[in-house]
Amino acid sequence: MSTEGFAPPPQMQPQTPATETVSGRRSFPGARSVAALVLREMATSYGRSPGGYIWAILEPIGGILMLSLAFSAFLRNPSLGVSFPMFYATGMLPFLMYIELQGKIASALNFSKPLLAYPTVTFLDAILGRFILGVMTKLLVSYIIFGGIMMVYETRVTLDFPHIFEAFALAALLGLGLGTLTCFVFTRFPMAQQAWGILMKPIFLVSGIFYLFETIPNPYQSYLWYNPLVHVVGIMRKGFYPTYDASYASPVYVLSIALVSLTLGLLLLRRYHAEILNR
Repeated sequence: MSTEGFAPPPQMQPQTPATETVSGRRSFPGARSVAALVLREMATSYGRSPGGYIWAILEPIGGILMLSLAFSAFLRNPSLGVSFPMFYATGMLPFLMYIELQGKIASALNFSKPLLAYPTVTFLDAILGRFILGVMTKLLVSYIIFGGIMMVYETRVTLDFPHIFEAFALAALLGLGLGTLTCFVFTRFPMAQQAWGILMKPIFLVSGIFYLFETIPNPYQSYLWYNPLVHVVGIMRKGFYPTYDASYASPVYVLSIALVSLTLGLLLLRRYHAEILNR
């Protein structure tokens, strides 16, 4: 008997994976992957020792106190306000937000390489996992430090939350953008990581953390303007000191660098991530 044109009844047809997706059992796999990576990152970065999260707070506090003690020894007042710890905190905390995110995201592929072998985990999940945890941690640390300084010292600051959030957002986006781009560069060209490390050594000194941009003489001031972190620090200080104008600070400039770097990094990773992971 010819079986041409014969089809099994509907109840006998095998179910496809799409049926499982429609039922909701596999909805939002990307969100679950990111959440799992955040928990893994939390356990490996801060959960291996009882002092993991405590050290995340003590490290910036130690830096702020050292700067305060060093400069208060020969200066009567900081460049803004009356509190040395507050002045240096407004520079150091957004700087640490950027530097932490850039470093973490740059090593995201190498850190999560075993998990990226699973089809449900993508390179974007690995980047987002480190970004989300880094932002949450640094915001919490900054809240504790700023609050502690305002409780212990006389600061005479006026909080302008839109500018404060703007500075943190720009620092986070800059860390995400440059971190994503360097994630491709470091994994594709390992020697570039050493070169980047050398290049970043003086970045602490040229980001306006312990001085004001306006106090730098020309032509060095015009060179310093191209450092996006100078703009981030200026906006942050504008959020604490109402008399500080920071007219040089350009959010558009910082945002442009962050978005161009992020777009280029994502395009390169999308094109070459499989080749990089198979090396």
